[in-house]
Amino acid sequence: MMYEGRVFRPPSEAYSLIIQSTIGCSHNKCDFCDMYKEKTFRVREIQAVLDDLSAARRDYSGVERIFVADGDALIRRTDDWRLMLEHIRSIFPECTRVSCYGSPRSVLRKSAEDLRLLRELGLNMVYMGLESGSDTVLKDMNKGEAVDEIVEAGIRVKDAGMTLSVTAISGLGGTSLWEEHAIKTGEALSRMKPDYIGLLALMIVDGTPLYERSAAGMFEVPGPMEISAETLLMLENLDSEGSVFRSNHPSNYVALKGTLNQDIEPMKNILKEALKGQIGYRHEWARGL
Repeated sequence: MMYEGRVFRPPSEAYSLIIQSTIGCSHNKCDFCDMYKEKTFRVREIQAVLDDLSAARRDYSGVERIFVADGDALIRRTDDWRLMLEHIRSIFPECTRVSCYGSPRSVLRKSAEDLRLLRELGLNMVYMGLESGSDTVLKDMNKGEAVDEIVEAGIRVKDAGMTLSVTAISGLGGTSLWEEHAIKTGEALSRMKPDYIGLLALMIVDGTPLYERSAAGMFEVPGPMEISAETLLMLENLDSEGSVFRSNHPSNYVALKGTLNQDIEPMKNILKEALKGQIGYRHEWARGL
């Protein structure tokens, strides 16, 4: 069983079997991201993927979850996914969840029938990046997709019966666009109503275009108090009943978790206390990706 380059996976897939179906990210141009930079995107031969699954079956006695990597595994043809999922069902009868990263573009390339088929064959969950609900911010960060496209893709995933997990990044609008970023991100998430919402806090990574812009004074990074004010404003514009909300990643200055909408007010109160200095922020040295 092979794996090329650094491994990236959602935190909730820490104990999953990871099978590399594609190499790298199909877009890989976001200004803030340093993932997959050492890889040239390509789709692996389907037989090699099936062979890796068979090898894993020989190596592991019990596999309950499988994460299909890399950054945009959903881009594979539906026929390839059918072969993978049928093979998983055949040799891992104990597996209860198969998941992958999916770009909005890859979701929209598949028909509703394709997505429903993949769900019936066992693809349970798709992780997708919104990053921001502001088209201005998305364009500035070279995301490559518009808000309406991302929202439509998220709705299609849910309509197919799959679990949808969406990430956004606080601070991505800098100090100049923080209000627009906060309000429109809350509104976009409200339109999608993901099953899971993960809110990270921006960290500038050396070697990325955003690092160069920040070093040149072209992008001002919000501090912890500004991030807290932004997150508070986002929550005030978020209506996503039933979504599990998490903002307790190591990048976050203040840890929040709850289920929407019932826990919005307690989470807002935590942020208000932080803004008053009644709760301490995570130190910069303790933050990480």
